Formats: sequence, C-alpha cells, structure tokens
Amino acid sequence: MSTHLDPVAVPDPVALAAVRDLCELPPYAPGGDELFVAAMNESNAWHAARSDFFAALWSASPGGRAPLTGIGDLSRQPFVHANFFKQHEIVSVPRDDVALHVTSSGTTGQKSQMFFDAWTLGAGQRMVARIFDHHGWIDDSEPVDYLLYSYQPRPELNLGTSFTGNYLCEFAPARHVEHALPHTGSGHEFDAFGCVRALLRSAADGVPVRIFGFPAFLSFTLDRMRALGVPPLTLPPSSLILFGGGWKGHADAQVGKPELYARITEQLGIPDERIRDGFGSVEHSVPYLECERHNLHVPAWSRVLIRSVRDLEPLPFGEPGYLQLVSPFITSAPAQSVLMGDLASLHPAQDCGCTLDTPWFRVHGRAGVSRNRSCAIAAAELLKGTS
Repeated sequence: MSTHLDPVAVPDPVALAAVRDLCELPPYAPGGDELFVAAMNESNAWHAARSDFFAALWSASPGGRAPLTGIGDLSRQPFVHANFFKQHEIVSVPRDDVALHVTSSGTTGQKSQMFFDAWTLGAGQRMVARIFDHHGWIDDSEPVDYLLYSYQPRPELNLGTSFTGNYLCEFAPARHVEHALPHTGSGHEFDAFGCVRALLRSAADGVPVRIFGFPAFLSFTLDRMRALGVPPLTLPPSSLILFGGGWKGHADAQVGKPELYARITEQLGIPDERIRDGFGSVEHSVPYLECERHNLHVPAWSRVLIRSVRDLEPLPFGEPGYLQLVSPFITSAPAQSVLMGDLASLHPAQDCGCTLDTPWFRVHGRAGVSRNRSCAIAAAELLKGTS
C-alpha cells in the first residue's frame, strides 16, 4: 500500500529552501508565519523569473516587486482569479517538465487547465497523505470497498476529481472499487442502482466502505434506497466518507450538510465523525478538510484571506467575502495566490472547539459572475505583449 508520506525533492533546494521547509511542517502546526513569508518570497521570485505573465502582475501590484516583510503583507500579494485559468494556459516550467495536466469539473462553459510538474504533484499528494495520516485514515489492517462518486477514468479523461478519487484509494487496501459515474462509451452516466447494489454487498459482507466524491450523487443514492424500500444498513464504523467537488449542476437539489450527514448515519450507519467534507480546486491543490466539528481548517502550508465583494479589500474574521487561497508550494504555474468565485468567512482556531490550532473557514456559496469576469479580464490584460 502506497502512502506518499516520504519527502519530495524541490526543483531547486537553494532557491526554494523555505518552500521545502514549510512543506515539512506538521499539517496543522500553529504559527510559522515567518517561514511562510520567506517561502512566498521565494515563490514570487521563482514565477517572476519563469513567467512573463506573473512578472507583469507582480510589478503592477501594490509595492511592486518589493518582498513581503511580514504576514500582514499578504494583503498585497498579487492574486489571479480562478476563472483566468479557464481562458489561458499559464506555466512556469518547460512543457517537457509537465507531469500531469488536469481540468476542473465544472459542468458548463470552459474548464480550468492546470499543469503540474513532479514536485507540485508529489508535494500536493503528500499533503493529502499527511492529513489522512493525521486523522488516522491510513490503514492497511483490512481491505475496504470503495464507492467513488466521481467519473470513471478513461484514457482521454483528465478531470482533477477523477484523478483525486482514484488516488484516495491508496490509503487502505481495496477489495472492490465502484464508480458511481461509469463511462458508457459515449459519456458518463450516474448509476444509482449500481451504487445501491455496492452498498448492499458491503453491508452483507461486513466490509468497511470508503466513499469519496460529489455529495449530490450520494444524496441521490439515499433517495433511491428510500424509494426502493431498502431498510437502513449497518456498515462497519470504520467506514469513511470524504466529499469533494460540491453540488455542481445540482444546486436545485442541494440538501443542507447537517441534514445530509444525519441521513447518512440513519441509512448507512456511518457515524458523524467519519463523515467529512473537503474543499479544493484544480487551480489551488492544497487540501482543506473538515475537522470532527465539520469546519474547514487551514493547513500550515497555506493561508486564507477574505476580500470584500465591493472593493476587494481584506476583511477581518467573521466577515463574508471572496475567498483567496495562498500557498507557495506550486512551482509549475503562477497559482500561488488564487481568488476563488466562492463567498466565505474566516474564523480563529479557538472558535471551532476541536483540537486543531489553525484558523478555519466556512463557504457560504458561489458569488455572481460579473466581478469574477472583470477580474479575469483584468488579469488577461497583463498577457498582452508577453510570450
């Protein structure tokens, strides 16, 4: 069983020494601001030297190319809106160094195109592994059944959710792996009956189930079980659910998180503390996972800012605004600071009540498109005249 816990070599151990050291911190180590700032300065210098786009963006930002001097300076860290990556393919490494090319799982319009070199891919996978290890979710003591609410891979499929879902199968030995969205030969279709059969088989055999992926399709599976008169199941308590990807394309059928979690416990027998949501994106591959109190904590390898929807100024704890995700580890593309189209609020660690010592954020929903579009267009202006 592969765990991906071993350190990964940075592309340049001199130019990226702080980036390397930051990625060695425990997942939820408190503090570390000085090291984080040093790593961000290394990241900015790295991308400016390799991306004309980021060099122009950095030069045009408040303070120009002046290094960040403290964690408060992150407010002037230049950011790229996530929508920008739907229109442009931007890299900071030679194309020959691209180890993986993935797209976002958006259901309409253009999808983001992101490129990962060996370090960015390996470091991101290691972050996931170390968070799984922190929660005790790496377990080779018994085989499990996997039910993946994501797209079944095929040779030409490069969706990030498909890649992630299959990667998560490496943390416990697999007995069966089922995809809720199998490939039919002409596309992918949701197989509700196949999902119900898989859950019934696991319950009958007494085998733990690990369920990963889109929450909408598990909700639809529970609906189908009720419609079919399937009585509540009692899956082993070591079963695990980790959601990711949201309710894309199914917002009209979205069920509140407390209601969905209660239904899972009622119909599948999986305890609440073994049901977690995650937040992540192709454009920013740091994993943000819920604690046992279902709050999304910020790992030591990143920082979160919230910006006003009126003027993009940074907001204090508790105030909702645009979600900005910052991490210096990515070397393949200038995505070390990404402004998302999500509305969120940031909260101090002590307001959660769990054992994790880092701030956490709550996602309130998607923002309107007008400002998202203008941010993307503004960033695109910086491409003019660059190669």
